[in-house]
Amino acid sequence: MLALVTWHAEQGAAIMTASTVPPPAVRTGRRLPRRPRLGAPQRVFDTTFSGVGLTMAAWFFALSLLPSLLPRGAAVQGVASGVTVMIGYGFGATCQWLWRYLGIPAVPGRARRVLVLVLVGLGLWAAVFTGWRQVGWQNEIRTLYGMEPSSPSTWPVIIGVTVALTVLILVVSRSLRLLFRTVFGWLGRRLPRRVAVVVGSAVLLALIWSLLTGVLVNGFFTVANAIFAPRDTLIAEDMNRPQVPERSGSPQSLSSWELLGRQGRYFVGGGPTVAELDRANGGGAKEPIRVYAGLRSADTVQGRADLLLAELKRSGAFSRKVLVVATTTGTGFLDQNGTDPLEFLWNGDTAIGGVQYSYLPSWISLLADQDAVRETSRVVFDTVHTYWATLPEASRPKLYLYGLSLGSFGVESILGSINVINEPVDGALMSGPPFVNELHARLTAGREPGSPAYLPVYEKGRTVRFTAEQDGLGRGGATWGPTRLVYLQHASDPIVFFSPSMAFAEPEWLKDGQRGPDVSPRMGWFPIVTMWQVLLDLPGAGSIPMGYGHLYSATANLESWVAVTQPPDWTPERTATLASILEKRPYKDT
Repeated sequence: MLALVTWHAEQGAAIMTASTVPPPAVRTGRRLPRRPRLGAPQRVFDTTFSGVGLTMAAWFFALSLLPSLLPRGAAVQGVASGVTVMIGYGFGATCQWLWRYLGIPAVPGRARRVLVLVLVGLGLWAAVFTGWRQVGWQNEIRTLYGMEPSSPSTWPVIIGVTVALTVLILVVSRSLRLLFRTVFGWLGRRLPRRVAVVVGSAVLLALIWSLLTGVLVNGFFTVANAIFAPRDTLIAEDMNRPQVPERSGSPQSLSSWELLGRQGRYFVGGGPTVAELDRANGGGAKEPIRVYAGLRSADTVQGRADLLLAELKRSGAFSRKVLVVATTTGTGFLDQNGTDPLEFLWNGDTAIGGVQYSYLPSWISLLADQDAVRETSRVVFDTVHTYWATLPEASRPKLYLYGLSLGSFGVESILGSINVINEPVDGALMSGPPFVNELHARLTAGREPGSPAYLPVYEKGRTVRFTAEQDGLGRGGATWGPTRLVYLQHASDPIVFFSPSMAFAEPEWLKDGQRGPDVSPRMGWFPIVTMWQVLLDLPGAGSIPMGYGHLYSATANLESWVAVTQPPDWTPERTATLASILEKRPYKDT
């Protein structure tokens, strides 16, 4: 699409001129510029450029170097700069074409030369200045996150990737230009000129749009599934097959170890041992129940839900104090920083169940699997909830929901179900809610005046509260009802705060008084550019130190679970003790 915009910017004037009968030439003693003919041969690798476009490209290159939410590596910075440069060039070329098309007189003579020199000079100065400051700006963010500083040695990579991507986009755009003019020429021999341009543009744009949104998108998801599905079947050496009946995949389990999937095997084979729980809580621990159904465990969503319920019954989950229906991320991942703290908190008197719905990593699953996570979440919850509701209220476990990232999207799908009204859940923890979460967006938009967008207060915190790495659950009124919903989110998490609307409107979380402590004070908003920068932050949101971006610490999850589940006779001192134990345990990135 960027190539189409660039093509249109460069060729708009030529097409409009070719489709309009020119007025008779006025003899002025000088030769008039030659107007392009409809269908005239064009070179793909034309060496002419828009002067205004090149000037804007320099300015946009400068903007691309400004900080965004997360620190950027050299290659990512090159991608950001390459695309941003072509956005600037397309914008400048479009403005130049529009100026000429409207017949606005150009600045004459020497004044024009001076104006051009000033604009070009300012653009080059901005590019050089931001280039000189770029490493320092990035290191400010890296220092904030506790990362090693980068050095100017990254510049060859940045420049190389920028130039390569710019050339690629330019070649594609000018190839499209040749395609359009060829079609216009062919139609122009059979139809009136204006009709040829309109019909040709409509047909080609429809074909290109269908190709981009249909063939290419579907092909991308098909290839991604083909790549990641085999990985789901591999049984790695660090996967520990459980032997106790409280776990799926054990010899007593109804859910096969081989069919659990990669993340399911890590989940059921992980977590704290009874010995660890005894040391942390002074004895009396139980083996935590962890059950799971992999995508290949049954052919249908209902079949996997029925298998999970059977596993919960078999393992004795309904006799525990706490039962959690967890919605996984794309690959079936359940974060140990979200599950382990709950088991430490309740000394193993817990049961956690999850169902896989995809093979794709979260950043792809976020685009491809929204319907799958919505359906799986509702079917699994309805299946478990229907049985749970038949049990005596005094003896059945408290029922909670948990989801990280796209898993929180599944939790919101459950909370919007009418079945929850008659038998409400006892609470929910949603970590890193992505920007597609509709309930999260409504709550943020309806927050109380004076509360920041990155950490809202909604209706005095009567049901739902927002928190971050620094515990914010005390914000709001003194009354917090028995059903407690918690959103755990970082201001620096692009998965939470990205929005397509950022292209043309400044997001509230960047305005004065709304910015979180882990967002660079130098980050500003510029139309289109900022949206593109934050979009590029998405894939790297889980590749930075714990406690920033999309990585939520065990301590933050523990504090959230304490607030949601309300263990009896609990004290802040016990929270601090467990937090110190949890932070010493190694985090296993699977």
